[in-house]
Amino acid sequence: MAQSRAKKKRMQIKRTVGKDVEKNRQSNSFSTHERTTKTKTEKLKHDFTKHKKQYTDN
Repeated sequence: MAQSRAKKKRMQIKRTVGKDVEKNRQSNSFSTHERTTKTKTEKLKHDFTKHKKQYTDN
């Protein structure tokens, strides 16, 4: 298969400058950790303690 112009340009930059632009692709711009929803007890605990600090007597 023939190489694309972009691939040829990347190879040329790598040869002359020594900079490998393909290494920049490795990082993700978004988080990859798994997000979980709160359990029923966590929701109840959050609602119970949400505004508790406003009503405490000092």
